[in-house]
Amino acid sequence: MRSESTSKSSIGIVVAGLLLGILMASMDNTIVATAMGNIVGELGGMDKFVWVTSAYMVAEMAGMPIFGKLSDMYGRKRFFVFGIIMFMIGSALCGTAHSITELAIYRAIQGIGGGALVPIAFTIMFDAVPPENRGKLGGLFGAVFGMSSIFGPLLGAYITDHIAWEWIFYINLPLGVIAFIMIAFFYKESHEHSKQQIDWWGALSLIGAVVCLMFALELGGKDNFAWDSWKIISLFAGFAVLAISFLIAETKAAEPIISFSLFKQRLYATSILAALFSGAAFIVASVYIPIFIQGVLGGTATNSGLVLLPMMLGTVVTATLGGFLLTKLPYRNIMVPTFAILVAGTALVATLTSDSTRLLVTLYMVLIGLGIGASFSVLSNAAIHGLAARQRGSASATLNFLRSLGMTLGITVFGIIQSHSFLNKLAGEFGGGEGGGQLAMPEGLDFQDPHSLLDPLTRAQIPQDALDKITDILSSSIVNTFAWAIIPAVLALVVSLFMGRSKLDPAAEQEAYNASH
Repeated sequence: MRSESTSKSSIGIVVAGLLLGILMASMDNTIVATAMGNIVGELGGMDKFVWVTSAYMVAEMAGMPIFGKLSDMYGRKRFFVFGIIMFMIGSALCGTAHSITELAIYRAIQGIGGGALVPIAFTIMFDAVPPENRGKLGGLFGAVFGMSSIFGPLLGAYITDHIAWEWIFYINLPLGVIAFIMIAFFYKESHEHSKQQIDWWGALSLIGAVVCLMFALELGGKDNFAWDSWKIISLFAGFAVLAISFLIAETKAAEPIISFSLFKQRLYATSILAALFSGAAFIVASVYIPIFIQGVLGGTATNSGLVLLPMMLGTVVTATLGGFLLTKLPYRNIMVPTFAILVAGTALVATLTSDSTRLLVTLYMVLIGLGIGASFSVLSNAAIHGLAARQRGSASATLNFLRSLGMTLGITVFGIIQSHSFLNKLAGEFGGGEGGGQLAMPEGLDFQDPHSLLDPLTRAQIPQDALDKITDILSSSIVNTFAWAIIPAVLALVVSLFMGRSKLDPAAEQEAYNASH
């Protein structure tokens, strides 16, 4: 794929449009999370609110590899523009929803758009930007991807409190229009595309497998959806059957959605696996550090975006630095030390206690941020290093798909670990456990969800001796979860050791770039 006549003066506009697309799509889940209380309060459907998040994630993840492959076949621009349009349509509809079911359906439409935006944006950047600037812009793309975790909750909370929850969706419309204009009118793409046969069975079986897995993970363990219930078991069984069907289809397809032949290339395979493992480790810190600070240390911040600010600032630093170092060091030499920092940061948060200071937690958060940041900019470049233009879209999409899958699996698996540890110890202290229980559960309070300890008003209702014991139990369960999270962090580090000596070679890339422009 080549950008035949995108002028130098237009590159900045195109990059800005791509960054807007990434910001909208990656920020959308976090911006909605802070408004869910208000949305459920107005629309009702407390028993269905999980579908609002699940619908977006399922549609986005299922769409990533498919749109990546289609962009290789028929061009990046048309599918990126399609993604913007679908995202805007979904956003407009979400703001008009009259029930939680309607909102979930409209969120799925948004997710389809998001599935096209993120992977194709990285691929267009690689296609359109001259090699000498690719590293710096790769760092910027990675920084924006990481920063979306900060701005989402902050923006969502502000809009919900001061305007109305509908505007967390409507705000995407002007941003989408600007991004559409920037890409539609300033990105000039070659019309010489690689026409290929569409792998319909691969696409359908992949979508089905992702839908079954995501809903099983999202719903499992919640009301009426016990892990051993026939509904969840059926979903996992459906995932297994469809996943096997997908693997068989991909080995026989002339042009598979996910090309297994690419995994024979060491740099590609290691980059993909590093994204999967590091995503799982990173999401644990993102979810449970705010709960630790507010539930254990009694922090006053009510917004996860503020709580996570130190970690995200660390992320931005190494995402940007990693981009600058792309042309100077092999990919492995950037990722090994940063993943070592991620392992150290994860190990250190596993040593926290209820007596730890907020400063100590902040320092550990910065370390985790520094450890994960480079993965957002470096791995995206490493995954498509040396690949032909007709393979880059699929490769970029597969990396983003597996990173998202790693985060989803991380949320579920480590959520089960934390919840099991917390509830078992709670039962042992407050009755119902094997220990008989030494304290009475404060009347009218339910601690099935550790988030209930984040509210200062709730904490004020609990007798001090009970609160101290509950806080210790919560602290122990979260620290235990951090200890388990060391495993994917170490796996990411080990995988990065095998990335080889390849690096972004500006001279060779410039020659190829000049030949295609």
